[in-house]
Amino acid sequence: MNWTGWLRYAQLCGLMLAACVPVAGHGAEPDTALRITFAPGEAATVQIQPDRSIAVLFISSGKREVIPPLDIVNEDSAPRLRAEDVDFDGHPELVVSGPVGMVNEAVAVYRYDSGQERLVALEPASHQRARCGGLMGLDVDTANRTLISSCRSGPMWYVDLYRYHDGRLYLYRAERTLMLGDALEATIFVKQTAESGPMAVWSTYDPTGKVVETAISDGLVTPRNDRRLLAFSGQVVPARLPLYARPGDTATRRYLVREDRVELLDEQDGWVKVRYANPTRGDILGWVNANP
Repeated sequence: MNWTGWLRYAQLCGLMLAACVPVAGHGAEPDTALRITFAPGEAATVQIQPDRSIAVLFISSGKREVIPPLDIVNEDSAPRLRAEDVDFDGHPELVVSGPVGMVNEAVAVYRYDSGQERLVALEPASHQRARCGGLMGLDVDTANRTLISSCRSGPMWYVDLYRYHDGRLYLYRAERTLMLGDALEATIFVKQTAESGPMAVWSTYDPTGKVVETAISDGLVTPRNDRRLLAFSGQVVPARLPLYARPGDTATRRYLVREDRVELLDEQDGWVKVRYANPTRGDILGWVNANP
């Protein structure tokens, strides 16, 4: 459909009741064209073009916009369109997705700028701890105002969680796979099942990127967004396990003993941060050396 056809179609939609479903042409896929109302009186028709660019026609003004082809999806695949409230303001954004590689789905989000009557790409704040490098396989947790981005790298699926602060999308939670293997098992035994995934350090960040909490748990189970991180617990294996104030320390007067139960909180260069609930002194934090 050319621009004249789109304009006529848009005008026709404007005369009809709210549900006017766009038709991109004979044989078109249903998710390659849509009509989206960004705000009352601010609607547009959107369609994927043969060159994979995205044509946008704003119905009230007839203004046109073309979003260049996305370079994040496979060249032989057409992007897909959907309308979804991604910034939790009660109005939908344009969400464009498409396959990248064999299993991943890249996602781009466009928010409506009413002042300029144009769409603006939503870019998460860059963060070196984000595993997916942007929005991938996007799910929206409206109840907890959280965006869930997931991707596969090698044999592992990773999850990045994003939230908003002052209109800016920041990394809220991310994971880092724990690579200790048998060394940890010889130091602290954590009971796992056949369904358990690799252990990972989950971190929660504030809007400035500062770490506010960490916990070691299952790398394949995304923590609940409505509560603090829950850490795996395990039992001390050696008869006497030194407990240090910092990773790399060589002297301490504190020890854990066999079968003491501790929570696993963090890892750094083979050192594991643990919390021990002392019956008389309360929680005690420290680091144990899990290097072989």
